[in-house]
Amino acid sequence: MAHLAPFPDQDRFRVLAADSTSMSTQLLVEALSRDPQFDMIESPSSASAVLHLLKRSDPHVAVVSANLGENRGGGYDLVREIRSQSPATRVIVLLDASEGGSVVEAFRAGAQGVFCRTEPFRLLGKCIQCVHQGQIWASSSELQTVLDAFARPALPRLQAKGNSPLSARETDVVCCLVEGLTNREISQRLNLTEHTVKNYLFRIFEKLGVSSRVEVVLYALGQRGAHPPLASNGRRSQSAALPPRSVPISVSARKTAT
Repeated sequence: MAHLAPFPDQDRFRVLAADSTSMSTQLLVEALSRDPQFDMIESPSSASAVLHLLKRSDPHVAVVSANLGENRGGGYDLVREIRSQSPATRVIVLLDASEGGSVVEAFRAGAQGVFCRTEPFRLLGKCIQCVHQGQIWASSSELQTVLDAFARPALPRLQAKGNSPLSARETDVVCCLVEGLTNREISQRLNLTEHTVKNYLFRIFEKLGVSSRVEVVLYALGQRGAHPPLASNGRRSQSAALPPRSVPISVSARKTAT
């Protein structure tokens, strides 16, 4: 299924696409191939296949679904792996909905852009171009969600004396989640097995009444339940500096009409 396009003139650049299913990936690649700037690379819908193609094709931009992989939301772990193995490759995460938690998790994982499926498809090409040029692609409301989450002190509720429902070790795990670490990285940092880390996560989910890592991070940042709407004017912020693991961060952004 993998398709590697030749390397033509310098004005074209390589774009790897991996959606949540093979059919949707094929449709995505076919549609984007109509733009003469893109040399499209079609990937099977699995993290291992994406990472394999990453080494072979060295794409400039990777467009991956947040729902890629066996577990829902596995695309965020894939983004971390892409950023680790190929730092020069810039990543765009496809979201089913522009929810605050998903946006924060995508940028925390290392994405340089998020694109919601509710947006006009014609804007995806512009998104890819902007990200390839070194810019950040996010609507003003999405960017504000990220700024609000990253600018707040980490773990304001969990650190309150006598009020935390979590043990000291569980709080350590949550601190690692706030930094954007994977289960493997958490196990290495805390000297635990990955199985033990998963057990801690299950207990944390149960105690906090949440069902995902994103909700834990938002809870810790004091942002749980905050899901700002998309910008009604359809404008995007296209220039920003967003270190994925920096709290707080400094951002300069400008709006440009789409």
